[in-house]
Amino acid sequence: MVKRVITGKPVGIRVIEGTPFMVKVIIPAPLRRYAQEQESLDLEGQTVQEILANLIGTYGDLKKHLYTEEGKLRNFVNVYVNDEDIRHLQQENTPITEGVIVSIVPSIAGG
Repeated sequence: MVKRVITGKPVGIRVIEGTPFMVKVIIPAPLRRYAQEQESLDLEGQTVQEILANLIGTYGDLKKHLYTEEGKLRNFVNVYVNDEDIRHLQQENTPITEGVIVSIVPSIAGG
C-alpha cells in the first residue's frame, strides 16, 4: 500500500529558501530560433544554474546547444552576469541579485 503525504505545497514546485529574483536573460541571435525568436526573457532564480534551468525548462531545444551530454555547460558557451564572466565568479553557482542581466554569448570561430 502506498501512502501519499499532502504537504500543502503545489505538486511539481520546488521550494527554494529565500526569494528568487526575476532577471533579464539575453538570448544571442544564433540561439533565438530555439527560443521562439525571443531576444530576451525575464526568468526567476537565485543562481545562474537556476536561471539556465528555467530557460531550458521553457525552451527545451536550447539544452543541446548549451550543455554537453554529461550536463556540463559547453566550453564555447560564455555566460555573463552583467559584464562579468561566470568563470571568474562562482561559475554556475554565481548568485543572482535583483536587477542583474544574464547574457549568453557563444564563442564564434572564424577567419
